[in-house]
Amino acid sequence: MASFINRLLVLTAFALLAPAASAQTRDVAGSKDFPGIGRFAGSVISGHQVRNFDVARMQAAPFKDGKPSDTPRLEGRITRIAYRTGAGPSITEVSRNFETQLTKAGFAPLLDCDTDACGGIPFTEAIEALPIPQMWVDGFNYHYFAGRKTENGRATYASVLVSENNHEIYTQLTVAELGAIENKMVDADTMAKGLREAGRIALYGIYFDTDKAVIRPESRPTLDQIAKLLASQVSLSVYIVGHTDSQGPYTYNLDLSRRRAEAIAQELVKTYHIGAPRLQTAGVAHLSPVGSNASEAGRALNRRVELVAP
Repeated sequence: MASFINRLLVLTAFALLAPAASAQTRDVAGSKDFPGIGRFAGSVISGHQVRNFDVARMQAAPFKDGKPSDTPRLEGRITRIAYRTGAGPSITEVSRNFETQLTKAGFAPLLDCDTDACGGIPFTEAIEALPIPQMWVDGFNYHYFAGRKTENGRATYASVLVSENNHEIYTQLTVAELGAIENKMVDADTMAKGLREAGRIALYGIYFDTDKAVIRPESRPTLDQIAKLLASQVSLSVYIVGHTDSQGPYTYNLDLSRRRAEAIAQELVKTYHIGAPRLQTAGVAHLSPVGSNASEAGRALNRRVELVAP
């Protein structure tokens, strides 16, 4: 009950922001539809989050006695996309369109339910929704669908939660592509070798949320190794260079890549006590690709941080 009251207070406070949210006329920067699924006509992307390796908990069955009855823990690439659709369509219309697309994409239904059949408010509180105002969930009025498919031995789960706020429809699509974590650790010795032999070393173990320059906690092992390298070679100075893929405008990516490089330098100074003059930063957006930006695999290679020898 306490959690419901807290959520109700948050919803009431954010209701004051509804006119500003309604003014959104374009997708949030750097966002895109999930391939093969798309969006309901007339919608804009209000929230977008992609994590190459994370955990999602998806509801695969209705709640029983107010508690989850089947909530698989899914590890792999997790994509969450929130959409806002203007007044006109119903929750049911938007839901059925997404379900049709998921069915065409090969997803077999696990759960298809409305508010009471799903489990009411407790059910929505267990959904890992993007924050307000990216996604709005009315615990008294929503529809939920979850499905699963297997392709080439690899399982993928998808869910769609559709609700309404101020006569506008809000939808969150969550896709979990299961897979083992890729070993992206590069130790201090490998970094030193790369700088010595090639003048640079690409690092893929530093993580940021989409469109943000805040370093995620799982980046700590790679940061530890950078600090170890710099501590072992006290005369070494490096450039920290941020790289992005080509999704989004160039000027936006240029600023984002620069801010991410600066965040790494600041963390090395603050936490590891590396002298600031030893660290210079730059961002080059998507001007130095190492893979094709036409494919997701190539874009993943391009999203990186490099240490470069002066």
